[in-house]
Amino acid sequence: MPTPTDLAQRQLDAYNSHDLEAFVACYHPEVEIRDFPAGTLRFSGHAAMRERYGPMFAQGTVHAALVGRVEEGAVVMDQEHVTGVGDEPLTAVAIYEVEGELIRRVWFVRPREEPAA
Repeated sequence: MPTPTDLAQRQLDAYNSHDLEAFVACYHPEVEIRDFPAGTLRFSGHAAMRERYGPMFAQGTVHAALVGRVEEGAVVMDQEHVTGVGDEPLTAVAIYEVEGELIRRVWFVRPREEPAA
């Protein structure tokens, strides 16, 4: 049985090789992708993943370099340096929750809005 870290690495490898089916196969069919800390649902399920990631993978330019990884039980947190998504590279933090042998939930850490001065 793959460990949570194994799954996080498998999906990262599929992401970087632009292999949509291998990428989606790492996730539960009803996976939930949310913003953190708000918890806002961004999208869910395999069909939405294909719709979201398919065009990015088809361009063949997206790449995520792992900066750091922490595993605690069924949760893995990755910090990544991402290129090929927009004009500028960005830092992404993803939290993956594993159930059984699949990633069930993902939270992408979003910066908090600064209050207006």
